[in-house]
Amino acid sequence: MVFSSGVFLFLFLPALLIVYYLVKSRSVRNYLLLLASLAFYAWGEPVFVFIMLASIFVNWFITLIMSGASHKKFWLVLAISLDVLLLGVFKYASFVLENLALLAGHEIYRVNIALPIGISFFTFQMMSYVFDVYYGNAKPQKNPLYTALYISFFPQLIAGPIVRYNEVADEITQRHENFDDFAEGTRRFIYGLGKKVLLANFVGQVADNVFGYIINPSVLMSWLGALSYTLQIYFDFSGYSDMAIGLGLMFGFHFSENFNYPYIASSVSDFWHRWHISLSTWFRDYVYIPLGGSRVSKSRWLVNIFTVWLLTGIWHGANWTFILWGMIYFVLLVFERETGIKLGHFFTMLAVILCWVIFRSESVTSGINFIASMFGLNGNKFIDTGFIEYIKGTWTVLIFALIGIFPVVASFLRRHEWLESLWLCFVFVLGVLEVIGSSYNPFIYFNF
Repeated sequence: MVFSSGVFLFLFLPALLIVYYLVKSRSVRNYLLLLASLAFYAWGEPVFVFIMLASIFVNWFITLIMSGASHKKFWLVLAISLDVLLLGVFKYASFVLENLALLAGHEIYRVNIALPIGISFFTFQMMSYVFDVYYGNAKPQKNPLYTALYISFFPQLIAGPIVRYNEVADEITQRHENFDDFAEGTRRFIYGLGKKVLLANFVGQVADNVFGYIINPSVLMSWLGALSYTLQIYFDFSGYSDMAIGLGLMFGFHFSENFNYPYIASSVSDFWHRWHISLSTWFRDYVYIPLGGSRVSKSRWLVNIFTVWLLTGIWHGANWTFILWGMIYFVLLVFERETGIKLGHFFTMLAVILCWVIFRSESVTSGINFIASMFGLNGNKFIDTGFIEYIKGTWTVLIFALIGIFPVVASFLRRHEWLESLWLCFVFVLGVLEVIGSSYNPFIYFNF
């Protein structure tokens, strides 16, 4: 089930909200949210929901023991090792085996292991819980069902944001739902829905066509595909995060922001302070700082930041394209820090777009070939009739999408509440019509 589906918008969410607010008991509300969250996940993953529950119980049990143990590090290592093993088996086993076979010169046998949706997100939340208890930032949750609610809460279960346990631990038992939060949550949800179904889905179809079906595209067609994917991944993921944050507010939970207009960044480091904030801060607090951060020698610091970006690339998927993507950012960030030279907005966005091409491509080779096409290095034309036809059919949405990556319109609407209310009604109606009439509705980050 996805937020931008008719089943969710017209059945699951309204029914849950009605029952939730009819119930007065805090514990009953929590158990209701847990059951609803498990049903939400089981809608598309009926088998994997049991794997998730087993992992939650194991982490809860180990963490409960760890909190009263004298050798806490042993239990920490055990819990994190089991979480990494879970990720390794489902997400990376096929990739590792195929590459080992290639290195050994053997025939490659593909091992098809189904990937549980959102496994990277809920596994990282489990690790967040373990780390927070270990470092004393949160008390262990005695009730395993409340731990399960934290991990499986449906707004952030599939694609984040990655919610820290210490951020919501108190709200599990002591939150205060109110009209203002509900209204703000509704506003955020509508904006997220609009980003997803009115912008991301449209430019996503363009990107899919250019990357997947057009052979040797012209220079301008290549740039159109790269730009379309750059817009798609932002509006797709930030739209999901907006909907998740909005849904959390409807039920009294306050999640941290996950995006802050990343495409206005003035440097690569600034971009990563604005993009997927919950992931970058997770690696900062649980990997980079424990390794010593920047309070070490330069060689050790290089190892630390290399480790973070290698893991960031691996986290996104089992493909060399993701590893290369992470390594490029490692090089760019080291360059900015060591030289003191900030790339500036133009060159930062150029780097971001080219990195997204690598990220989107099926292989490193195809990514490099696509970039070559963007600069006319494949003997391709500068412009062709296909590009002209695509522009005729997409220029309106592209303009709205390009405007949407800047905060100007949003800031203006926030200063004029009556105008924003009309705009929200317009976006919601268009969004609902698009949900009803469209069959193209993927979420990119469901794969991670």
